[in-house]
Amino acid sequence: NEKVGFKIRQHTMDKVPYMLVVGDQEKAAGQVAVRQRTGEDLGAMDFDTFIDRLRAEVDTKQTELEG
Repeated sequence: NEKVGFKIRQHTMDKVPYMLVVGDQEKAAGQVAVRQRTGEDLGAMDFDTFIDRLRAEVDTKQTELEG
């Protein structure tokens, strides 16, 4: 029964790249609340939007490694 704030702090210290939080509001809206490991709150977004964001990030990093 750990509190959400504690879990967020712990995962931030563990350097988890992204944390997705789904509470009652997000569930009702069909969204996820996204936080980066830096602690930056990216706000709520559709899950598909989040996946598109991750794909773009991966593509960018692959291009940087190749070029």
